[in-house]
Amino acid sequence: MVEVELRRITINDTGDRQYIVLGEKGGDRMLPIVIGYAEAQAINRFIKGEQMPRPMTHDLALSLIHATDAVMDRIEVTDLKEGTFYAVVHPTRPDGTRVEVDARPSDAIALACAEEKPIFMAESVLKEGV
Repeated sequence: MVEVELRRITINDTGDRQYIVLGEKGGDRMLPIVIGYAEAQAINRFIKGEQMPRPMTHDLALSLIHATDAVMDRIEVTDLKEGTFYAVVHPTRPDGTRVEVDARPSDAIALACAEEKPIFMAESVLKEGV
């Protein structure tokens, strides 16, 4: 796994395709990912530290993780199959048990941005952007 960081987010209010660009931390390799409007808005909101008056979907997911006293450690973009990216969220339970939760990359990245947790990408996936 290679640590990556969010390099850019492009929100197009008139289109249905939003983009994020993940880049190799300390490196030049980058990979764009097309995401949905709601996920782009959530990522942008978390980056800016904006709070909503009521919990949104990603806020709910984080509340559920915290309600179990688990801590999210990191997220991983694990695969790219037939144009679809796959990701895993890694929370750890209070007893130290690490859990893997299947997720869409856009949702996982939103959670990572909210919690300021690291994002990792499989080398095979990162090579797609080179």
